Amino acid sequence: MACHASGAAIDLKLVRILLRNIRIIEEVDMRYVALLLLLSSTALARDNGQWNDSPIHVREWFQSLMQPDNPYMSCCGEADAFEADTFEVDGDHYVAVITDGKGVLPSGTRIMVPNQKMKWDRGNPTGHGIIFIGNQGQVYCYVAPGGV
Repeated sequence: MACHASGAAIDLKLVRILLRNIRIIEEVDMRYVALLLLLSSTALARDNGQWNDSPIHVREWFQSLMQPDNPYMSCCGEADAFEADTFEVDGDHYVAVITDGKGVLPSGTRIMVPNQKMKWDRGNPTGHGIIFIGNQGQVYCYVAPGGV
């Protein structure tokens, strides 16, 4: 009987240790989730009202676009979108040429588009090539002209 009692005491200690470790893991998981949410919300969009006159279906298209190389991250919407109706091919990648920088980028600015940022799967209701550029100049997506 003494062996059973000490075995029960050891089992109780193991249960307490396991419960404590589970709580620690849950806390770490919540911190990780909070960190991911914080990092995903740090991309500051600029909204200068440059697309305010767009029809609702065009605005919804902007808002629904996801990055081709990261399908869980948005292309960032109208605030980061600029018209690039012309493009050049340089080696194996596109170079988008800004045709309407919406008062932020000068027309004629050339922007190298990484191949993984080319967006082909959602059509394009704007009638313009659209490039999505972050505040630091990073390319989120490029939708070539056409594809309406």
